[in-house]
Order: sequence, then C-alpha cells, then structure tokens
Amino acid sequence: MICFSGPGRLIGAFIAIVVIGSWLAGCRTVPPDIKTPESYRINGQWYHPIPDSRGFREKGMASWYGDPFHGRKTASGETYDMHARTAAHKTLPMGTFLLVKNTDNGKETVVRINDRGPFVAGRIIDLSYRAARQIDMIGPGTAPVEILVLEKDDPDLHQTAGAHGDFHTGDFTVQIGAFSDPDLARKLQNELQSHYTPVALTEIRRSETILYRVRVGQFSSLAEAKDTEARLIRAGYKDAFSVARDAR
Repeated sequence: MICFSGPGRLIGAFIAIVVIGSWLAGCRTVPPDIKTPESYRINGQWYHPIPDSRGFREKGMASWYGDPFHGRKTASGETYDMHARTAAHKTLPMGTFLLVKNTDNGKETVVRINDRGPFVAGRIIDLSYRAARQIDMIGPGTAPVEILVLEKDDPDLHQTAGAHGDFHTGDFTVQIGAFSDPDLARKLQNELQSHYTPVALTEIRRSETILYRVRVGQFSSLAEAKDTEARLIRAGYKDAFSVARDAR
C-alpha cells in the first residue's frame, strides 16, 4: 500500500495489476478470463475500478498534491513528478486522459491518470502541482471542476493535449503486464522480444510483494508511445498502456 496526501490529508493508493490476454497477473490468483482491475479497500471502504472509461464525465471538487511526494511511487508504479500533468482518481483506468476544467474560471488542463485518490469525502480528483497551477487552484487548494475522458482512439486526443502545452514530451514506455510470478513475466518478455525492442523486465517492491513488470520501448514523446501502444493492442495485447518511465 502506498500512502500519500494532498494538502492536509492522507491518501491511500493501491497497485493496479494489469492482466494481458490470457496471462494471469497480480498479487492473488484470479480466473484468467477476468480482465477488470482489482477492487481495493482504503480506510474500510471498498473501491471498484471500472474497466471502460468511454463517455465518462464527472463534476465535483478537485484537490492537488506536490511536496513531499515528488519522487515517490504512484499506484501505477510510476515515479510521481509534481511538474508533470498527471492526476489521481479512485476508479478510472490507469492511463486515462482527462480534460479538466475549473468551472469557476473556465481554465482547462489535460492530465493522465497514474495514481489512486483522493480518499476524502466530496473530492473527485487529485491533480499534480503543475496541473493545478494551470487552472489557478494552487492558492485555494481546491476548486470545482468538470472532468471529461478523452478516448485514446479519438483522433483529436493529441490535438487537444497539444493545445495545453508540452504535455506529451518526456520519457515514456508501454507497459504490457505486471506479474507476481517472475516466470510468467519472463515468458511474456521472451514472446515480445521476437517482435519488439527493447523489452524490459523490471522489479518493483510493494510491501511484502515483488512485481515483475514487462515494458516495451523507450520514447521521447507520448505520441510515439501511443503509436506503439496501438500496435500492441491490435496484435492482441489488449491491456497495453503508455506510461512515463521510472526515474530509477
């Protein structure tokens, strides 16, 4: 369990386990036909991530988080960068792109979900410092927002993101799966290496659990990563998603 907070609060986070094709992933045994993200419990309450975000729209209060969480791990396994445009949501799939509008002043930003939270009543999303600054909510700490999912197969996605600055530049890769069984991870890595390069297998420790992540490629732009993600999905790796590469 990862614990981190926004201004004046404690937020729990969970590890999102990716299931790819018929591969069995995660920290517990589940039937291979289950593709939905795992449910998780924070402060005694269960949360159930949704498998499909198409058409999702929500209104409510946003908050933000920055120091001292800059450089720590997020629920997706990425390293949190307060200067990147990312966000935490309780149930949206990891990698979901959102248009976030401050309904008080009309200012907008685009973020990518890579974390879980906020676990505070009445708040629907936790923005990174940079995203919060773009919609002028750093001082107040919270703001009323409307969030709208930008579908990854929407041709206007990159245009929309590009209109909000250098959102899609950085250091990216495409994650195919995360396994508690290293043999399954190595098997998938070997399968992918015949068609893609590089294919990395990395370890990440979460409390008493070690996860073995399989990732494809190294890209300097989100657009490049998304192109490879699309090819992988067409090839049958339906749960592939683009992520920022870890700093370490």
